Amino acid sequence: MQLELVAVTKDEDMNVIIGQTHFIKSVEDIYEAVVNAVPGVKFGLAFNEASGVCLVRCAGTDEHLIALARDNALAIGAGHIFVLLLGNAYPINVLNALKTVPEVCSIFAATANALQVIVADDGTGRGILGVIDGEKPKGGESDGDAADRKALLRRFGYKF
Repeated sequence: MQLELVAVTKDEDMNVIIGQTHFIKSVEDIYEAVVNAVPGVKFGLAFNEASGVCLVRCAGTDEHLIALARDNALAIGAGHIFVLLLGNAYPINVLNALKTVPEVCSIFAATANALQVIVADDGTGRGILGVIDGEKPKGGESDGDAADRKALLRRFGYKF
């Protein structure tokens, strides 16, 4: 078995969600979940089949995001995974909807940070072992840092 670190390619202002799902029907169901969660959302979705013709199936509302999702799914190369790139929405806007899609098994990452995927390859198939999301912690939160965090959440409208 070989291990590989695959860097996710995305534009600076994009968010990415990577998860595992189990059926070709996932493409349509994830598409519907995303557009129902955020009207007017710009996104690209790619799903890797793990049997049969083993194609990368794609959908979305933005051609650039669809192409990036496809390229990332191909680079990761693991079966039954999906890559969802969001252009004008955040993971918090769609995660609950994704979790209700019957085919979705798990979510590995939901982030705007630099993201790397740890992939195992046995020569026949590939699987995601985990992800490296952003940077490591630089220290503990101070009282001032906590106040800044709370103010940021209120400025974004997530807390009142």
